[in-house]
Amino acid sequence: MSRAAVPVPPQTTSRAVRKGPVRALTPHGIVLAGAAAATVLVAVVDPNRPGHYPTCPFLAMTGYYCPGCGAMRLVNALAHGHAGTAFGFNPLLFLLLPVFGYLYVRWTVLSLKGRPMWSALFRPVAVYCFVGVVAAYWIVRNLPFAHALAP
Repeated sequence: MSRAAVPVPPQTTSRAVRKGPVRALTPHGIVLAGAAAATVLVAVVDPNRPGHYPTCPFLAMTGYYCPGCGAMRLVNALAHGHAGTAFGFNPLLFLLLPVFGYLYVRWTVLSLKGRPMWSALFRPVAVYCFVGVVAAYWIVRNLPFAHALAP
């Protein structure tokens, strides 16, 4: 018994268009709103004053800086227009902010085209390089000669 080939109609619209652009962009809006709300909070409630935010758990337990130490003070400084000060709090994050912005825009464009984000944005080589850079930064910022990288 043979099966007859059933012709498949060509796909003329992307998945995002079929779902509707508003529905396709809902996660993007949630991420953007969350980032904006966190930025406003950190801009209004100064992380440089003690008692407003908890300390970094890794720093509290080990006495060493994690790759994210200084991130809230960086956001506070950027929100107030002090880019040089922000760079001093966490140089790696400061340099990665444009990359994160690019990834957000790319994610939005891919979603509108109906393409999956993970396969197009996060190639294994890029992920391994990112993890390696963060790990190296984590180690180097805790060495005695690299006190300039400390927040």
